[in-house]
Amino acid sequence: MTVHRAISINELCMKKLKIIPFEDNWLRSFGEPERSGAWIIWGNSGNGKTYFALQLCKYLTKFGRIAYNSLEEGCSQSMKLAFIKINMIEVRRKLILLDREPINELKERLKRRQSPNIIAIDTIQYSGMNYKDYKELRYDFPKKLFILISHAEGKEPAGRVAKSIKFDASVKIRCEGYKAFPVSRSGGSEPFIIWNEGAGKYWG
Repeated sequence: MTVHRAISINELCMKKLKIIPFEDNWLRSFGEPERSGAWIIWGNSGNGKTYFALQLCKYLTKFGRIAYNSLEEGCSQSMKLAFIKINMIEVRRKLILLDREPINELKERLKRRQSPNIIAIDTIQYSGMNYKDYKELRYDFPKKLFILISHAEGKEPAGRVAKSIKFDASVKIRCEGYKAFPVSRSGGSEPFIIWNEGAGKYWG
């Protein structure tokens, strides 16, 4: 049985945690979250969920290397167009697209030296993971940041696994009408505009 050492209040206050120093709109929406852990993004189809996830990943290349595991769409025409639209070629040395890579193969990839330190999984529903698998992924790679993307049921993530991940995640982002609505444990709260024209039409 593992016994964890108690941490004093002084140690906690003095501890230097690795954070992501977001700026501008990103800072106002998401604060300064840690560089490890789990985030969740969810939304109904046609509301900007994937486009936002790609925007986020492109921005995060400022702080690390990204693997975007496209389990649902794979290396498809729609994904190609999304990458072109967001001009992902600008960060081609910092981001790789994984073509429906199973989670067990992803874990082997992450064991390698200099593997990506930020991993997006699109989507939870296509991953085949249960909540135990998710917790093992977090436990096996405690220094990685996992961004999990989910379908939605109404205003909540779809399915029991995604709902459980939502409770565990430190940053929770619901997408609706081309706006991202964040709840972050690290500050920030302003809605993030994913696409001005689309948001203007949807919200009037």
